[in-house]
Amino acid sequence: MKMYFGSFGSVRLRVTVRKILSAAVCLLVWIPVLLMLAASFMPEDELIYRYAEPLGMGRETVRAALIPSYPALSPYIELLFKSPGFFVMFWNSCVQVLPALAGQLLVGAPAAWAFARFSFPGRRQLFFLYVLLMVLPFQVTQVSNYLVLDKLGFLNTHLALILPGIWSTFPVFIMTKSFETIPGALLEAAYLDGAGEIRTFIYVGLPSGYAGIVTALLLGFIDSWNALEQPVAYLKDMFLWPLSLYLPNIAQDKAAAAFAACIVMMLPPVLLYLNGQSELEQGIAASGVKE
Repeated sequence: MKMYFGSFGSVRLRVTVRKILSAAVCLLVWIPVLLMLAASFMPEDELIYRYAEPLGMGRETVRAALIPSYPALSPYIELLFKSPGFFVMFWNSCVQVLPALAGQLLVGAPAAWAFARFSFPGRRQLFFLYVLLMVLPFQVTQVSNYLVLDKLGFLNTHLALILPGIWSTFPVFIMTKSFETIPGALLEAAYLDGAGEIRTFIYVGLPSGYAGIVTALLLGFIDSWNALEQPVAYLKDMFLWPLSLYLPNIAQDKAAAAFAACIVMMLPPVLLYLNGQSELEQGIAASGVKE
């Protein structure tokens, strides 16, 4: 009996230690976000007092704080009511990201279904090419993409970011792995009921592969929303820039608005993640599971 309670106590101790370590790691991850959130509610003078050296306004010691001494809404008022450039770039981000995601769904989902359900010559080699293109960094294909977009006349337009996003290979990979987990009996039942391949894809494939589709679109949204190199390489006019290029070009005298802009820019990915967390976990798990 003593041995049993002793082992039970050691298990509880290990669990407690793991929880404490996990909480400490989570706190380290959240501290920068909490500092940014606190700074977004600081008036200009307090922000300069606390972060003069990082902002390039002096050599004072950093006095970071998780709670502002004098909370104020002036940074958000400055951003939302006195910074028209912010709304222009926010709209540019929506125009460039949302059509690309819609195109990924229209183009990537049928391609993923074909990879998952059809057997044809060169299927494995073609899918390997998709994976190879997926792991290549943007710098490798930047010049070739630039030349193609230049020949098509799409440089310095929203299409320079939309079209490469539509033909991204990563969503096809994720959705293929999700479609491969659909039970064969479910597909056979659809075929026996007289459903053709298109109806089976629409009424069986899309609902059953919903987690993989949401995962691909969510990760694609985060990647496109935070893109930096593609807009810099393909867009010359500032009025076409997305929101991701707004923060690096904000003036030092609007540092408070910059912190508020960081919070506003972070909200869409965070809200999407919170609403699609379960599907994201299922989709990522399905990408490593074979039937």
